[in-house]
Amino acid sequence: MSWWIWILLGLALLGGELATPGGFYVLFFGVGALLVGGLAALGVLGASSTQWLLFPVLSVGALLLFRRRLLAAFESPVRRDAIDALRGEVATPGEDIAPGAVGKAELRGTSWTVRNADSRPLRAGERCRVERAEGLTLLIRGESV
Repeated sequence: MSWWIWILLGLALLGGELATPGGFYVLFFGVGALLVGGLAALGVLGASSTQWLLFPVLSVGALLLFRRRLLAAFESPVRRDAIDALRGEVATPGEDIAPGAVGKAELRGTSWTVRNADSRPLRAGERCRVERAEGLTLLIRGESV
């Protein structure tokens, strides 16, 4: 097979990677075809059977060696502590909440599910501080007067 056909195949496969949602599978076959085309152009690979044997070996080998690293490089960092940043913020209950009971409170302009972590009832409109989060429920305690 002519070297330029391998180059065209490699470019087509690289273009195919752009058309598919991320996964980085087709990319490595495109790189494998480009490598085989380059080696064939240099005269290192003569027989067509050698080229066809080397193509999957290079492609699958590169996939196994580099795909995980490539995915890790493009992975967006996940902030797991975003809700923990609410610790110490002021929340205002919209209703009276008994000790240990669950209710609603406003925090940063949004209604949140809260649990009264205080030993006394919290009154509607009272300033409370967020102690911590348990899932999507905030534990609040009334401010000391």
